[in-house]
Amino acid sequence: MTTDMTKKIHEGQNIKRFREMLGIKQEALAHELGEDWTQSKVSNLEAKDTIDPSILDEVSRILKIPVEAIRNFDEDAAITIVANTINNNDHATGNSLFMYQPSFSPVDKVVELYEWLLKEKDVEIEALKKQVSEKKK
Repeated sequence: MTTDMTKKIHEGQNIKRFREMLGIKQEALAHELGEDWTQSKVSNLEAKDTIDPSILDEVSRILKIPVEAIRNFDEDAAITIVANTINNNDHATGNSLFMYQPSFSPVDKVVELYEWLLKEKDVEIEALKKQVSEKKK
């Protein structure tokens, strides 16, 4: 196996990808991580190849994303898999891509995931609003 095939996953970049997909700013993540955290510290965290497991667990909990997703997500591999799936199925029938009819649309699945994540974010926002209003009383 060559070193190209054993590409290391960059956990910090994956945190950044998921945080951005969820529409969460670094300042908000820092606030959720606690008083010792700042936007700058989150930025430094996102620059690290590997993250301390306890911090990774906490970020995972805050973002409501499984730790394994952060540890294992490889954007290049995902793109390659999709490209190979399209190319292999395109040529398997000897016809064009239009002959391939998957049982589900990968795009629809991604949209479903984003919709679910947005709903989770809305629930979290409502919970935070409730906490703030309770503290004001």
